[in-house]
Amino acid sequence: MTGPSETPAPVPFVDLRAQYHSIKDEIDAAVIGLFESTQFVLGSEVAAFESLFAPYAGAEIALGTSSGTSALHLALLAAGIGPGDEVITTPHTFIASVSAIDYCGATPVFVDIDPVSFTIDPAAIDAVVTDRTKAILPVHLYGQTADMDPIIDVASRRGLSVVEDAAQAHGAEYAGRRAGSIGDAGCFSFYPGKNLGAYGEGGAVTTSDPELARRVRMLRDWGAEEKYHHVLKGFNYRLEGVQGAVLRVKMAYIEAWTEARRAAARRYDEWLADVDVRTPTEVDGRRHVYHVYAIRTDDRAGLMSFLADRDIASGIHYPIPVHLQEAFAELGHGRGDFPEAESAADEVVSLPMFPEITPDQQERVVDAVRDWCTSR
Repeated sequence: MTGPSETPAPVPFVDLRAQYHSIKDEIDAAVIGLFESTQFVLGSEVAAFESLFAPYAGAEIALGTSSGTSALHLALLAAGIGPGDEVITTPHTFIASVSAIDYCGATPVFVDIDPVSFTIDPAAIDAVVTDRTKAILPVHLYGQTADMDPIIDVASRRGLSVVEDAAQAHGAEYAGRRAGSIGDAGCFSFYPGKNLGAYGEGGAVTTSDPELARRVRMLRDWGAEEKYHHVLKGFNYRLEGVQGAVLRVKMAYIEAWTEARRAAARRYDEWLADVDVRTPTEVDGRRHVYHVYAIRTDDRAGLMSFLADRDIASGIHYPIPVHLQEAFAELGHGRGDFPEAESAADEVVSLPMFPEITPDQQERVVDAVRDWCTSR
């Protein structure tokens, strides 16, 4: 315990070292085994991970990729998205969701978010569908899925593909269905800080469509159906063997870590219930896996500065909606076009959240938020 004269340790935003040490022996053995096998790209460890991750995501097939971004790019290409097409998505996301559309030569078309879940508003989709629209890319944000049934309904009526951006939603559920199994394809990131994180870059495409899987499998490996037989113009988007080994080990722990996140979120919910901030909502019928715990306040800078003064880390996911990013200025959007996304971008603050976070650490976070609210 911390003595009366001791300075408490900083509360990190995530603690990757704590997770590594909890499974160190297994990870070290798997990585050394991978080095001995010399299967450094794809190989048996990647295949073993894919065979575990597909059923976890509720899909028949999982294909490891070099990153979550490459997973999105490949899934869109495999769904037939190309130059001149339009893909509907949300501006309140990490830029990779939109960049993957751009990589295909297609045009991103934005729809505002539902302010409760922070995910795309299905009621606004129909109005922006044109004869050039070929797909919808809903983003499952912060660990909670988008409202998928009405999205699937629009897609079915309009003949559109649905590619789920599930980079923050490993194990999240919608009406009992896992993220990554509801649309034509799901796309995951295994960036180190994700709920299921590699020790470097990594991603996966999940699908139950054998033809889409065949195309992704070729596209990730230079478009080859067999070595030196290049059917498509593909990419070097393969998952490295060492990341497959790490992820294969971690699959045994993902559910326990998810429940630890959910327990931590319940503590935050309870302890912040009477504090003047807006806490996240777990929508009925959805399983939130709390990749981040994002609260809302009208003075984000003030709160973050106060937390920093107490050695408590925090983050912003995300401070500038994609439609206002300079990189996508050619789309012609301005402030006021998507007010809910803009409001969220101005107000969200992510508090420390990771499976190993302790109640004592959370109590420090909550006390700081409470003290800040009282002092305003």
